[in-house]
Amino acid sequence: MSETMKAMAVRKYGKQPVEMIDLPVPEPGPEEVLVRVKAASVNPVDFKTRDGDLKAVVKHKFPLVLGNDLAGVVEKVGKDVRNFKVGDKVYGRPGKNNMGTFAQYFAINQYDIAFMPKNLDFVEAASIPLVGLTSYQAFHEIMHLKAGDKVLVEAGSGGIGTFAIQLGRVMGLHVATTVSEKGESLVRSLGADEIINYKQQNFWDVLSNYDGVFDTLGGKNLEKAFTILKPGGSIASLVGPPTMKFADTWHLNLAKRAGIWYLSRHVRKLAKAHHVYYEFFLMHPSDAQLRTITNLIEEGEIKPVIDKVYPFHDTQRALDYSEQGHAKGKIVIKVED
Repeated sequence: MSETMKAMAVRKYGKQPVEMIDLPVPEPGPEEVLVRVKAASVNPVDFKTRDGDLKAVVKHKFPLVLGNDLAGVVEKVGKDVRNFKVGDKVYGRPGKNNMGTFAQYFAINQYDIAFMPKNLDFVEAASIPLVGLTSYQAFHEIMHLKAGDKVLVEAGSGGIGTFAIQLGRVMGLHVATTVSEKGESLVRSLGADEIINYKQQNFWDVLSNYDGVFDTLGGKNLEKAFTILKPGGSIASLVGPPTMKFADTWHLNLAKRAGIWYLSRHVRKLAKAHHVYYEFFLMHPSDAQLRTITNLIEEGEIKPVIDKVYPFHDTQRALDYSEQGHAKGKIVIKVED
């Protein structure tokens, strides 16, 4: 194994393109494994981080390697690693402050990965961790949905939506979703019960008495989401204003907490008026939840949905395509054949 590796990085915040740079291969810590990355998927958090949208919450050093989930082969294990050995095929999502999977090697905590589903290749497996864990946590940890509940999944044909619809079906939920005409047959095949073409109808004119909304759009869609919920319902948002619970989870300082309190005043008012619960969240890694997801995939209950695969040297094109917001399913970068 060489001592240096190729990685896709930016040198400062802003919309400049990623560049391929040479970096030392990381040395895994006592509880980490070094993964030879075979594939990594693109997520909106990649370009949001690049643009500096999250710098108030997460501090990064430059050059900053992008990438937030991976699939690959264990190359080396730290001295306290018991669950994995060299040669194991794994997939996962690193913890906060530890992005950088658009690289040939990545050191990751043993509790942030799981064995890859046996029925997936590396590209398919790389498409799962972030969207899978995000959907799982939205449904189970924030909205506490149970069989028979009704949930709206916004933007059903995107990376998160395609996973969340399938998870909802497995959980016995009634799933409504918003898509354009192009995405209708896809979301129907994944198990959506109610499909709203957002170009022809507003979901708030059609839906009512819902238990949950998985908000991936924010803005007017988030405001209107409050109106379709029954009292006691909940919204899990990836893009709305952060809340004080988020400030607590991320141990933010007083000035940032004051900013969040100010930014969230409108959604707090809406939540109170409609007697519903609202939470903004960033998902957390979980090997236990990943293993649950692995089982669902191996049982054929959930399948990866991939729109495009790009070679490693075309990482910038993959980011550009993701930012357009038209992907049907996931965008994956093949780091190594």
